[in-house]
Amino acid sequence: MAVATLTFADRLAAEVERKRSQLVVGLDPRVDLLPVELRGDISRFCCGIVDAVAPHVVAVKPQLAFFEALGARGIAAFEQVCQYAKRAGLLVIADGKRGDIGSTARAYSEAYIEGEPPLADALTVNPWLGRDAIEPFLGAVRRGGVGIFVLVRTSNSGGDLQDAVLKDGRPMWHHVAELVDEWGADTAGEVGLSSVCAVVGATHPRAVAEARRLMPRTILLLPGVGAQGGSISDLTRAFQSGPASAIVPVSRSLIYAFRDAGSDYREAAGAEAARLKREIWTASGW
Repeated sequence: MAVATLTFADRLAAEVERKRSQLVVGLDPRVDLLPVELRGDISRFCCGIVDAVAPHVVAVKPQLAFFEALGARGIAAFEQVCQYAKRAGLLVIADGKRGDIGSTARAYSEAYIEGEPPLADALTVNPWLGRDAIEPFLGAVRRGGVGIFVLVRTSNSGGDLQDAVLKDGRPMWHHVAELVDEWGADTAGEVGLSSVCAVVGATHPRAVAEARRLMPRTILLLPGVGAQGGSISDLTRAFQSGPASAIVPVSRSLIYAFRDAGSDYREAAGAEAARLKREIWTASGW
């Protein structure tokens, strides 16, 4: 008898409930910032971070650009880190912001969120080429088990494009949010959340509240806390659709905490992850 595949949203919700955490750790390995004893070994660094934060986080978000910058050895390290994080019981969100014409988008989907097993559990995608560029990723989501995070209102300024006013007076990103809600309508799991998720910058608190209104069943990924200046206390409304309806990635201020703490990089990362986990859970109101 066939066994139904859990949706990405349901898998995430189960981890949020089990760990009482909505924290995601972004893995942005820069060789010049690594501890000297690692001799630039980004795989060893990231796997050490995974070991340190695994009790406190639900997922890791490796940023592909920092791995790609190192060429073939960086890509090999990316694959090693994804596999290591999965063995540690963490979900993997590949942060590649992919988006292109249909055939190319299909190749990106096959590379990151298809396969047996897929390299990552979810992928960040760029919707600005339209529905045909998103459809291959939606197909992977509908087949079950994986998710996508669509760029809606990013954590950088982005206003020259995303805040451009349409004829009906709405900002452009509102239109994208409504499309995301529509695209994810048939992917909701047992917890009522869609596996077509959205990226909304924590650096724009008003946009976070508006995004929750426009996308009531969408999981929001809220980058920008920490080095970019976003505040956890401004994110409360994001969690109104349930404890797993928003997750908060923190990257540089966590993985490089040792540079200020003066301690082992794993010890500093673990302590910061434990602190952030508690702070986010309290702010979520659950």
